[in-house]
Amino acid sequence: MSKPLAVVIGATSKWQPDGRNTLLAHGHTLAEDELPVGLRWGVGGAVAQRFAAQGYHVVLTTRTASNAVALGQAITDAGGRASVQELDLVSPDSIRTAFAAIRTEHGDPQVLVYNAGYLDGRDLPPEMELLEHVPLEVFETAQHICSRGPFLVAKEVLPAMRARGSGSFFISNNAASLRGRKRYTGQSLYYPRVLMRTLAQVLTEEYSEHGIHVANIVIDGIIDSPGTRHLPYVQKKPELLIDPEKIAEAFYYLHTQHPSCWTHELQLTPHVSKPSF
Repeated sequence: MSKPLAVVIGATSKWQPDGRNTLLAHGHTLAEDELPVGLRWGVGGAVAQRFAAQGYHVVLTTRTASNAVALGQAITDAGGRASVQELDLVSPDSIRTAFAAIRTEHGDPQVLVYNAGYLDGRDLPPEMELLEHVPLEVFETAQHICSRGPFLVAKEVLPAMRARGSGSFFISNNAASLRGRKRYTGQSLYYPRVLMRTLAQVLTEEYSEHGIHVANIVIDGIIDSPGTRHLPYVQKKPELLIDPEKIAEAFYYLHTQHPSCWTHELQLTPHVSKPSF
């Protein structure tokens, strides 16, 4: 009997020891030996490991397959099943090809977790904080990931979920999805993430009656990873970090909720921080 399928879009973290964000913040790679395996790949990796531990075959999507090899091996070593699928959210052809391959090899997913992130804009200097200075390509990347990407992914998976009468479509988001905020130095152009939250609200209205659980998960803080735990202000106050494994527990909890009592938005904030509004 085949295992149920979970697909994680963006299964690896930009804050890996040699990740782009780690290099941008620290200027060099970092060791990961002291970090538990469940925390090494951020939210996507923790969610993938959690569903694999619950008996799901997990498809890890990434722009470059080599990025997810270590995560896939960690899942296999723990007795789970995982495969890697290249998928570039900037390319509609790549999205179509990737999901065609997933359907051919594994069938239609019971769970889709959209956990895509981007860095564009973080390397802009302080004098370029105003919108008038933000390059068009930075805006376009944010739109690809926050608006067009989840729209195209939803079109790939929701028809089969609707026909089956069940499924979960979860969006991993951040506090910038709650309202538009300016971009500060060191941050990506995040205000388009409001569109992801809006899409989750629209899909909730359209697809709940067809048995599909849609939710927007607001991760309101700094996610523990090799790169984030070495940031100076986190070193001074490590309780600011959110444990990715606990985030993954929240995702799995949402998936197992009874249809009579679904949560459609969940906000996760460290106890030492004030929740964002």
